[in-house]
Amino acid sequence: MASIFTRIVNGEIPCYKIAEDENYLAFLDVSPLAKGHTLVIPKKETDYIFDIPSAEHQGLWSFAQTVAKAISKAVPCRRVGVAVIGLEVPHAHIHLIPMNKVSDMNFASPKLAFSKGEMEEVAGSIKAAL
Repeated sequence: MASIFTRIVNGEIPCYKIAEDENYLAFLDVSPLAKGHTLVIPKKETDYIFDIPSAEHQGLWSFAQTVAKAISKAVPCRRVGVAVIGLEVPHAHIHLIPMNKVSDMNFASPKLAFSKGEMEEVAGSIKAAL
């Protein structure tokens, strides 16, 4: 069965898309820790990030770097934090989280909720910064 991220890649589930190329996709997390919290995934479904072939793994991080730089321009923050946890969805993904303090990266914190308009606005701001 395809992961929720594969279903997003296939257009079966909508997302707030930030960036895309033939191999990778970045989109806003719908249960974010911060405004601008973005997920970066390989389009090819692989459960564990370290099982991705080396060249694709390097490409994923390069793509994530480009997106992170755009986030830092579009969302007021001291840093864009990075996390790879890999337990919640069986599809490798990188969390890019705008942060001002270490506790902003606490995955045990309550998730935030933003309106569709707010999500569209932040997605548009990040896209414009690419």
